[in-house]
Amino acid sequence: MKRIVLLGECMIELNGTPFGDMQQAFGGDTLNTAIYLARASQPTDIQVSYLTAMGQDPLSQQIIARWQQAGIDTSAVLIDQQRHPGLYLIQLDEHGERTFLYWRNDSAARYLMQHPHLPRLKQAVSGVDSLYLSGISLAILPAADRQALLQWLAELHRAGVAIIFDSNYRPALWQSPADARACYQQLLAITALALVTDDDEQALWGDEDVAQTLQRLKAAGVQQAVVKQGAAGCCYQALQTGEPAITIPTQAVSKVVDTTSAGDSFNAGFLAGYLQGRAIDECARMGHRLAGIVIQHKGAIIPESATRSVTDSFIRPQASQPASH
Repeated sequence: MKRIVLLGECMIELNGTPFGDMQQAFGGDTLNTAIYLARASQPTDIQVSYLTAMGQDPLSQQIIARWQQAGIDTSAVLIDQQRHPGLYLIQLDEHGERTFLYWRNDSAARYLMQHPHLPRLKQAVSGVDSLYLSGISLAILPAADRQALLQWLAELHRAGVAIIFDSNYRPALWQSPADARACYQQLLAITALALVTDDDEQALWGDEDVAQTLQRLKAAGVQQAVVKQGAAGCCYQALQTGEPAITIPTQAVSKVVDTTSAGDSFNAGFLAGYLQGRAIDECARMGHRLAGIVIQHKGAIIPESATRSVTDSFIRPQASQPASH
């Protein structure tokens, strides 16, 4: 069994029309990936744990209970006695593209690195196979806490834990692009697998194309990278081996309803295969198929019944074959 810890923030989600119909749910980029990864794998194959801080309030406790029902291990969830989860509002246009409003400056997850029980949790996490986080996981932290997290990740890297990073660049969360670039450079140097999006890389680094992104990630020290390109599919390369990049296309979706969790769900499908040693092209197709279902529904985390036909097909005995990574 592979053990992966996903680190980040879960917020309360409001989805709908201001002063009109509004649905309440919860979500957050790494939490979305954790939920979908738990659906796309057997707990005997992959143990999915979530590392965050939540409040002691009833709403926080109900959210944590739902994670447990979804098959997520919550032993790495710290309880903050004074703070609560953050809140965000999603508004969609007629093409399914979204805009967000956030209330998170005093959320429990923002002060994760200051929690008095964090040292005990660090010890428990030290023996996992992989730790996954995103640029948002870094951006929400105060600057000193961000550096403390990077130092801890470097320690885990030296201990053999594979660091998996989704850059997920959100300019509004950073003091400046230069701050984001400096922080990302530190993390990329210890990253085993980068899962990035071409639009984000262009916005932050000015990359002109996928080839330039892959070359930059290679120079930074990343071992393997997937560049997500939306409807065009994705591009994968084992960066330090000299092997050529491969492109894995996706199937067109006739009606896009909500792209909120497209990248998060792709990452989950990809990781469901990757952590079990499946061929890279199969991992990418798993990611594409799961994301293709998710973007046809509203909300970050869609009902399990909507993804079951796809995720059930991921969970099957595999013929013995060498993995391509």
